[in-house]
Amino acid sequence: MDLDQFARALPKAELHLHLAGAVNAQTFLKLARKNNVPLPPFQHIEDLYRYDNLVDFLQIYDLVARSVVDADDFHLITYEALAHVAKAGGRYAEFFFSPQVHQDAGISYETMFSGLLKAMDDAETDFGLVSRLIPAINRELTIDRSFEFLDRVLPFRSDKVIGIGLDYDEEPFPPAPFKPVYDKAKKAGMRLTAHAGEGGPAANVRDALDLLSVERIDHGYRVIEDPELVVRCIDDNIAFTVCPSSTVILTHWRDLTAADHPIRAMLDAGLKLVVDTDDPPMLQTDLAKEYRLLGETMSLDRRTLADLALNSLDAAWLDDSVRRDWRASWSAEIDRLLAEPQEVPPRN
Repeated sequence: MDLDQFARALPKAELHLHLAGAVNAQTFLKLARKNNVPLPPFQHIEDLYRYDNLVDFLQIYDLVARSVVDADDFHLITYEALAHVAKAGGRYAEFFFSPQVHQDAGISYETMFSGLLKAMDDAETDFGLVSRLIPAINRELTIDRSFEFLDRVLPFRSDKVIGIGLDYDEEPFPPAPFKPVYDKAKKAGMRLTAHAGEGGPAANVRDALDLLSVERIDHGYRVIEDPELVVRCIDDNIAFTVCPSSTVILTHWRDLTAADHPIRAMLDAGLKLVVDTDDPPMLQTDLAKEYRLLGETMSLDRRTLADLALNSLDAAWLDDSVRRDWRASWSAEIDRLLAEPQEVPPRN
């Protein structure tokens, strides 16, 4: 069994996946044409999925989101995204959804959620993939808009709509102002996470923990700049959802082999990491590739990759009894995979 086969067979959860970023290029083109969304000039639609910074990426991300209009569109992109997770060996997924961009186009929350929730049911039936939805606040909008977002989302709270997130461009929009929104969400029983420490400083990670009361951190790479905060996160068992390909394409940390790459530094420090994809088709990746990529670039052995997969289960927002059952079955499956003969790639 080679590393790619091992990574695909490994039971794992996807906890950091953006729905609009999970739309493949051909589906994007189909929906843009159907819904009369003008696109920039391109020779091949895949050309629009090429960028080297977060701002340019978000411009295409918004175009993709604006191409999704009716319940059938939401069903299509959700079903395809979850199929992509399942094909890469994902057994469970918690994915982000940015409703505000669709609301600004005049689409009702009822339309959005009807397509999303039906696709989640269909994916569980067809692939055995259990999934949960995390509506995410666009931090670039006003606090009033964030409260409006929460008031629209809370009526849909269920076992499938389980928490809220905070995304878009972090650097100019730190987490601290969103404390009252997160306080209200927590009081309503929502689970809490936030993008922090990717474009912004380590202080944003601290504020996300102290002010927003998040249970895990999305990205969080700059936590490594604050040794005291690192120790605290280890002691508190805070999980960080890291996305290797995303760092290479959308941040200044372009070399995964570098000793000072933050994912390498976070691993070496003993932080609890979960490997995720962020925006898989838009970054030309899938969940298995992200595990393989870390194995190859950071010389991680298969036991370490397996431990990262178990981290994804530990950090998931699951009922404790479900988690215990799954951990027992996943661990047994992993032991069988680790016992398989390893195929070593030939030396050049």
